[in-house]
Amino acid sequence: MRNDRSIVHMDLDTFFVSCERLLDNRLVGKPVLIGGTSDRGVVASCSYEARKFGIHSAMPMRMAKQLCPEAIVLRGNSGIYTKFSNAVTEIIKESVPLYEKSSIDEFYIDLTGMDKFFGCLQLASEIRSRIIKETGLPISFGLSANKTVSKIATGEAKPNNQIQIPVGHEKMFLSPLSVKKIPMVGDVTYKAMCDLGIKQIETIQKMPMEMMFKVFGKNGIAIWKKANGIDNSPVVQYRERKSISTERTFDKDTTDVNKLKSIISAMAENLAYQLRRGNKLTACITFKIRYSDFQTYTQQKRIPYSAADHHIIPVVMELYNKLYQRRLLVRLIGVKFSHLVEGGHQIDLFEDDDKTIRLYQALDNMRERYGDRAVIRASGMGAKSISRWNPFNGDAPPLLANRRQ
Repeated sequence: MRNDRSIVHMDLDTFFVSCERLLDNRLVGKPVLIGGTSDRGVVASCSYEARKFGIHSAMPMRMAKQLCPEAIVLRGNSGIYTKFSNAVTEIIKESVPLYEKSSIDEFYIDLTGMDKFFGCLQLASEIRSRIIKETGLPISFGLSANKTVSKIATGEAKPNNQIQIPVGHEKMFLSPLSVKKIPMVGDVTYKAMCDLGIKQIETIQKMPMEMMFKVFGKNGIAIWKKANGIDNSPVVQYRERKSISTERTFDKDTTDVNKLKSIISAMAENLAYQLRRGNKLTACITFKIRYSDFQTYTQQKRIPYSAADHHIIPVVMELYNKLYQRRLLVRLIGVKFSHLVEGGHQIDLFEDDDKTIRLYQALDNMRERYGDRAVIRASGMGAKSISRWNPFNGDAPPLLANRRQ
């Protein structure tokens, strides 16, 4: 891997909030929370005005309201956010040779070699200025020799600014920062490091890599490399999906078996349709259930490669029946299809017939034209909302709080 790379990380500042402010300028300058509006919801995004009260994304909405009672809470609209995200994507796509859309509001851009024609910082600045001018959205970026340093630099550049870390200055830039700035350091790892007296990245830089491995295993080596500004991961424009999944967290914990079965059926039916739309087949089905005491159980089953509802839904319901034995209140359910491969539905010589195949084709054509929920099984009528994003079109999924069911 070349060490003279030029990698830009761009991040749309408080993206969901910024979109809402473009639609309603009365929200400008006020504390705004985007996410589930019920007490069971979580914060998907919050404005900088709200962050001054200690609010952050993924925080329970109830806690956020307690910290800032005057905050304006909005449910959010994934369709609007996707539209704005696509507008930014088109600008980047037109301007650079290689980019990676890592989420709905984050991009990595490889400008390696572009300094022979333009200054990389100048080109990145021009792209940022164009995004701000044409979309009205604030955006920040970091420019360095690799993805890790650029991402951390973007965090330091916010809000609505830019920063460049010259080659050879990576360790110097990282050393005074908190270890929590390292992308793969979560709350548990951060606490473990604090217990060991490791709070600044400089401390990790001074430690032998072997010591980090001894304490944190393989993750310790990865953390040590990132702390020293070492990251050879490439900018990848498209990644083949190996699995698709969906989950539902209920507003109120429930023991309504009919409601559970209806939503599970709708989730499985929708995912099966997404498989067929992406010309994919699955060979492994996983079901997940979480009870009110937060005990979580999963079970999976291998099946012959399939994308047919009448093969998949019975297996999902079978896994549900095996796991739902405690008769406790249920907090969350989830369905996942993995071991995905390219291919269309293989007709079963003994079980399938022309009528079944034509039925699937007709149903899918109607869904493609009128929406994913235009035609549904009666068993899935109890689900009021099912995700409509296409997991195989190369776009990152919208990161929104769980919706009410």
